[in-house]
Amino acid sequence: MVERIDRHGLQIDKTLCELIEGQAIPGSGIEADAFWASLSELAHEFGPRNAALLAKREDLQRQIDEWHKAHKGQPHDHQAYKAFLTEIGYLVPEGEDFEIETANTDPEFASVAGPQLVVPITNARYALNAANARWGSLYDGLYGTDAMGSLPPKGGFERGRGARVVARSRVFLDEAFPVEGLSHADACRYHVSNGALLVDDKPLVSPEKFVGYKGHPKAPDAVLLRNNGLHVELVFDRTHNIGARDQAGLADIRLESAVSAIMDCEDSVACVDGEEKAQAYANWLGLMKGTLTETFEKGGQTLTRALNDDLTFTAPDGSALSVKGRALMLVRNVGHLMTNPAILLKDGSEIFEGLMDAMVTVLIARHDLQKTEGLRNSHHGSVYVVKPKMHGPEEVAFADEIFTFVEQALDLPQYTVKLGIMDEERRTSVNLKECIRAAKHRVAFINTGFLDRTGDEIHTSMEAGPFSRKDFIKRKAWITAYEALNVDIGLECGLSGKAQIGKGMWAMPDKMAAMLDAKIEHPRAGANCAWVPSPTAATLHALHYHKVDVFAVQAGLKKAGRRAHVDQILDIPLASYQKWTPRQITAEVENNAQGILGYVVRWVDQGVGCSKVPDIHDVGLMEDRATCRISSQHIANWLHHGVVSRDEVMEIMKRMAEVVDRQNAGDASYRPMAPGFDGIAFKAACDLVFDGRVQPSGYTEPVLHARRLELKAQG
Repeated sequence: MVERIDRHGLQIDKTLCELIEGQAIPGSGIEADAFWASLSELAHEFGPRNAALLAKREDLQRQIDEWHKAHKGQPHDHQAYKAFLTEIGYLVPEGEDFEIETANTDPEFASVAGPQLVVPITNARYALNAANARWGSLYDGLYGTDAMGSLPPKGGFERGRGARVVARSRVFLDEAFPVEGLSHADACRYHVSNGALLVDDKPLVSPEKFVGYKGHPKAPDAVLLRNNGLHVELVFDRTHNIGARDQAGLADIRLESAVSAIMDCEDSVACVDGEEKAQAYANWLGLMKGTLTETFEKGGQTLTRALNDDLTFTAPDGSALSVKGRALMLVRNVGHLMTNPAILLKDGSEIFEGLMDAMVTVLIARHDLQKTEGLRNSHHGSVYVVKPKMHGPEEVAFADEIFTFVEQALDLPQYTVKLGIMDEERRTSVNLKECIRAAKHRVAFINTGFLDRTGDEIHTSMEAGPFSRKDFIKRKAWITAYEALNVDIGLECGLSGKAQIGKGMWAMPDKMAAMLDAKIEHPRAGANCAWVPSPTAATLHALHYHKVDVFAVQAGLKKAGRRAHVDQILDIPLASYQKWTPRQITAEVENNAQGILGYVVRWVDQGVGCSKVPDIHDVGLMEDRATCRISSQHIANWLHHGVVSRDEVMEIMKRMAEVVDRQNAGDASYRPMAPGFDGIAFKAACDLVFDGRVQPSGYTEPVLHARRLELKAQG
């Protein structure tokens, strides 16, 4: 039995209550009694409205299902479909032009384009790594990955590969910071004279790109450069094993990498009760206080990780220059759907988790807002909250009201909380302009997400017919229009210079060469941030922002007046050719099933909400609830339309469970699913597939939470 403490009609898990009262409230400037009274009011007054919005989702889905059933077997009439969506209020009229009025956003949102990390807040080591990923070694990123076309050899340092790393890095310097009449590859000396950087006595083509140095100007220990808003640090050390062999003594090139990082309480975590929510909040508290540390074993050594300090340099005019050493941190709350037993209300029902997150995460952020020195997150007095899985303008307006209430309750100026809108649900995509308008005073971030967006597309149009295979869904016109419209609407609404327009995740953390080839398309598309799966990936992706001036791209797009059309987004990516061979069908279902099982078994059994899961070809892919949603909805759709039978799917699920068991054979804490196939994790995966059609909006959370709570109840 969970031990609970009563506060203003709330029955709070003791672990969570003690964290909030013992650690989060002291020093926040808020009294405990006032906090609980406000949270109780928020939960009891906003909870019924939250439930009504969820009921509206289900009602709209019911009407869409009935429309497709009534038109089954007929050629799709796009105009009739669009008129129907307008009639039921799914598609709302687009209002007059406007620009957001968001104020006091930090430079990482307003004026600096760069990579963004998303990391599970429940893992302190990962959270610290993400926060500290503001800076990364280009040498390490090139040497330690396949970025140059091959992986490094096993064993000690290989000099030939190291020389190729240095050569490639010098090419980057020539491109971003050219020197008049000289290549960085030929440079022997970097020094500062009369406030200017000289390379072998030759100036930079763009002298203003030199912004600082460390040490003596005639032989600096480091030189700080800036291009397209991003800093680059040249580190000189002739005693270093690299610097000793370099003619200029250049030991490393450090890039400003993850400009911002989302500390995630949602898709990448498994937080099903008060104990697990307390862990998430405790880590967020440590980040906001600047006190979070993590001790771990690596290479036979005990290491302790903490937040990095800011970097200090001497500016060209001789004054002191401070550069931020950590990514600007956002916190992602859960969406409107889920409740959590961490807190029970007066009637014994569970609190809506999004309401709890809003109050607790912003309370914690007060610790950062009250700082005037030290390890500060926001220098402009803002709290950045990403709010995912909102369906349409009405739900965004509701989130805006929630944070207005929270600001009043926590004695913060209105619009202190800046809102990130995840454009990953269909009703948000087709109404994006009105969604932004609904929170125009606090919008600081919009972001496309192919996986959740596709999962919602399948669920919304479940009755329309069988969907294409997943690789072919990506090639349909709707996804191109979706990605373009997000940028176009963001620019129309004045986000450039005030807020981030973001793009989704690179899901293959071991495929850095492929990422370098592909992900440059995100800044070229006008996105001033894009998600990457690791600090190393952030450093390599930063190269793209040196090649592309995103704000110039945005200005060009805005001047051109390009506008993608909602009509294309409403095209349903159904299979146009359904004469698949049995092998093609089996391969598609196997791929989906293997991904689901590989993810779910860790989620349910180990509480791991995001992990690198080998796919059916043993390629490691980043999996979270969004990837699980699309895979489970895809199988559910094919089951519903008879592409594959229930017996065939179950046979594939069992066969893929054996594959996943083999892939996890080296994990001592792993519980095999075969040969019994009667464990809770396997049942959860089957629930997602066989009951996928009736899950709310196709989400995986209800099944995963229920099954993990079942496992925890068994001890």
